[in-house]
Amino acid sequence: MEIIKTDIEGLLILKPKVFGDDRGYFFESYNKKVLSDLAPDIPDFVQDNQSYSTFGVVRGLHFQKAPYAQAKLLRVVSGKVLDVAVDLRPGSSTFGRHVSVELSGENQLQFFIPEGFAHGFSVLSPEVIFQYKCSAFYNKEAEGGIIFNDPDLGIDWGIPAEDMILSPKDKLHPTLKQYVETIQLGRSGE
Repeated sequence: MEIIKTDIEGLLILKPKVFGDDRGYFFESYNKKVLSDLAPDIPDFVQDNQSYSTFGVVRGLHFQKAPYAQAKLLRVVSGKVLDVAVDLRPGSSTFGRHVSVELSGENQLQFFIPEGFAHGFSVLSPEVIFQYKCSAFYNKEAEGGIIFNDPDLGIDWGIPAEDMILSPKDKLHPTLKQYVETIQLGRSGE
């Protein structure tokens, strides 16, 4: 497995070693020992999730608030997505910046997102099966989100706006500035 660093500390792209022949292919999608040897900061995972979506679906930007924050290891089984992580770590020199990675059943790349990031993806293929591991269990009360089309983030989801399909909830998230203001109000006791 090869580890590829991104422009944001902690965000990693994992490229597994794929063995292919005329019958198909084989690769280890997860090996705790190999991964911990290559990237010791990657935590243990406690939950696996899978989703199915069709072209134009945009999911995100989602996160779990502390103390239920989750690190994630993401991959596509079939199809293609544009996967996006936004740095929400207080005090980070890259706060508010994002990294986008195309994950597909063909390239077999995986994306590691540590705690403290918002995550989302857009479906670029007719259908996609998307899988990810989480380092903490889901907690509904800890849900958080940033609006997918925040102009300050400037994320290009790779899909025309008129073709985007979003959940009602994902259309109502605050901008990053609004989210930060809410946190600051909460800390000041107002």
